[in-house]
Order: sequence, then structure tokens, then C-alpha cells
Amino acid sequence: MVMTDPLADMLATIKNGYLAHKKQLVVPYSKIKEKLAQILVKEGFLEKLKVQKSNFKILELILKYEGKKPAVNEVVRISKPGLRVYAGVTKIPRVRYGPGVTVVSTSAGLLTGSEAQKKNLGGEVICQIW
Repeated sequence: MVMTDPLADMLATIKNGYLAHKKQLVVPYSKIKEKLAQILVKEGFLEKLKVQKSNFKILELILKYEGKKPAVNEVVRISKPGLRVYAGVTKIPRVRYGPGVTVVSTSAGLLTGSEAQKKNLGGEVICQIW
């Protein structure tokens, strides 16, 4: 199976895991996926992240629920392989639907939109999560 957009596959897996009320998920490892998962843990959308090593690395994501309600309502992939979306520091989009986070790929690595603005960095808008 060829994955053309591994980040979109990871985000879809997380969204589907919440819809199916799963406790944990396993996704193939990459550095950018690990950094995205670390941001989601830090922002409170995932409970925990584990990197497991066997013949190959995998990411084990522990999903977070508030009672029976999932911590993630929606995940939207903004920049795609066929259409990249870039934003300057003043044009980084804000999440419109309540508390959420915009993830931006900058020259300093993956950052949330607010972190990128504090560091005065723009970049590729990866996704929005609320």
C-alpha cells in the first residue's frame, strides 16, 4: 500500500478512533508524525504517546476522553500534497470552532499557530484540530 499523504492518514486514523470510541491507536512511525503527536499531547487532544521499537518503529497513541465525550471534535487537513498552503506570521489562520489549535510547519519545526506567532515565523499550515 502506497501512502501519498502520511499525515492525513494519521489524522484520519485519530478521528476514526475517536468516532469508534477506541482507547488506543497504532500508526507507522515518522519524525514528523511523532512531533505532531507530541503537539496533540501538549495541547490536550491525546492522553499519551509511546514510541515502540521492534523490527520497525510504531507510534502508539492513547486517546483522551472527558467522561464519554472525545477530546477531538474535528480534524481538518489544510495543506495537501497537491495544494500546499503557506501563511506568513500575520496570516496564520485561527480555529473558528471553539478551543482548538492550528499546526504550522516552520523553519523551527512543527509549531502551533500561537507558538509560531510568538517566534515571528510563518510556514506551511498543516492542519487544524478542535
